[in-house]
Amino acid sequence: MDKRCYTFNVKQADVYFEVLTPLGVRIRTTKDYWKKIITIKHPIIAKYENKVKESLKKPTEIRKSKQDPRVHLYYRNIGNIYVCTVCDHIDNKNGYIITAYLTKRIREGERINVEN
Repeated sequence: MDKRCYTFNVKQADVYFEVLTPLGVRIRTTKDYWKKIITIKHPIIAKYENKVKESLKKPTEIRKSKQDPRVHLYYRNIGNIYVCTVCDHIDNKNGYIITAYLTKRIREGERINVEN
């Protein structure tokens, strides 16, 4: 079994936030996983939580990963830098946050056009 599908077993009470993207995919994260992102993976992103949500709701750009077609990178320009929220689209309706970070450049990958 693909271990990334753990998100189907998440209790609603454990969901920290959930955002509907312009692609119609509901992206969520749990309280514990968000804590891991902001304490271990990318602590600086803690103060950008609202921008992470914004990157999912109203992305400046979306890219599909070249390595994994389920992985999408949602970018939101916040001045001279982007918030990038990396998500796994489990299917065309559900997904979860893998990580989020700040970056100066948009990575390569198929650009997904969306209307904002």
